[in-house]
Amino acid sequence: MFKSLRRPREFYKYLIALTAPIALQHLITFSLGLIDTFMVSQLGNKEMAAVTTANVPVFLLLSLGFGVQGGLGILVSQYWGKRDMKNISRAIGVALFIGTGIVLVLAILFALWPVQIMDLLSNEHELSVLGGPYLRIIGFSHVFGMISSVYISAQRSVENPNFGMKVLAFSTVLNTVLNYFLIYGKWVFPAMGIEGAALATLLARVAEVLICVIYALRDKHMPIHIRALLSPGVEMVRRFVKYASPVVLNEAAWGFGNSLLTVILGYTSISVEFLAAYSVTGNLGRLFLVVCFGLGASTAVVIGKAIGEGQSHEEVMDLSRCLLLFSILVSAGIALIALLLIPILFAPVVFPLFKLYDQSAAIAVALAVTAFAGTPFHSCAITSITGILRAGGDTGWAAALDLLPQWLVGIPLTALFALLVDGGSHYWLIAIAIQCDSIVKLPLCLWRTRKDVWIHDVTLPEGRK
Repeated sequence: MFKSLRRPREFYKYLIALTAPIALQHLITFSLGLIDTFMVSQLGNKEMAAVTTANVPVFLLLSLGFGVQGGLGILVSQYWGKRDMKNISRAIGVALFIGTGIVLVLAILFALWPVQIMDLLSNEHELSVLGGPYLRIIGFSHVFGMISSVYISAQRSVENPNFGMKVLAFSTVLNTVLNYFLIYGKWVFPAMGIEGAALATLLARVAEVLICVIYALRDKHMPIHIRALLSPGVEMVRRFVKYASPVVLNEAAWGFGNSLLTVILGYTSISVEFLAAYSVTGNLGRLFLVVCFGLGASTAVVIGKAIGEGQSHEEVMDLSRCLLLFSILVSAGIALIALLLIPILFAPVVFPLFKLYDQSAAIAVALAVTAFAGTPFHSCAITSITGILRAGGDTGWAAALDLLPQWLVGIPLTALFALLVDGGSHYWLIAIAIQCDSIVKLPLCLWRTRKDVWIHDVTLPEGRK
């Protein structure tokens, strides 16, 4: 089993060089979420719960963005293996048209009926009134976010992850500064509360798009063919729909399911405390998963490029085993560190900073322990599903392995303990239930990736695969 790890030192240097900027990119993105949560938490638990509830439908937009990026990455990484720049531009064009079109429609719906949408997500109408202005603005930030994330994803797939890291570092600093001015009314700006947090995000996303456009016009590493971008052709649309649509639907369904967990918590007897704790620990948990996300994204690039270059099935299989085992071992170390930090740092210092006391703090500890302990399981799923299977064009099985445990195990168990049992006194059971789907995914992912049936060259014409 461990034989697959025996590779030249240069391979691991390359893997780390590819993973580090992607992990930092995720760290920057998730840090922004934590900073937003901290700034809003200073306004009160109800304001934080309102933003958490408003972000339920917004998470659907994020999931659609992840889906489009994932589908695009399948095509771009394999075309990169062939150095086919025109088809890379065509793939980017299709992703932009489809992604921004879908997100724009949803953003308009959020702007027209923000309070009505939020009323469906919680038993507290006060939260809907507080969060409505936030939802009205934040949807449009994801339209611009879709544009920048598509281009950043394409750059990552052609082995240039540093670009996304730098862009998101700049936008995070800008967003944080604007948060300070617009939430609290500093300098010449009015105090806008949580509405200011949404406006700050929108302005930061606009800045991202401007940077991407300027960079794209000057980039020599992945030159954009404007005609191919604006007129990608029916064949590329068909190819994108075939391989990317399962990924988009996968991410949308996964995002909806994850949002449903928040809705379930919003209907518990202690919904304000649960939502506040879930918001903080969710952001903390994602911070400890950044390396796992980085390894998963790197795996997709490495596997896709290997397939595009025409490496044999045996070589690709050995490569996939190495990457999967490496990610599980790394994540186990991360999980141990995170668990040790709960009694040392998080419970006594971090949770009080976010105004989590008494019952909300106890809930946060339960959510943190279960989330951190599940890190190796999450890492296996991330590398297997978003890295190996998707890069190999096995998007249907990737979607099945991602969604079935979530919808058949995780969501029903969480609903059972949160709604049918007294969620206020059984929050440990709820915390465990939230993590159950990742445990189920582990043997399923190992089963699917152990044979070479998932390897497909998606760039070949039909009949030659």
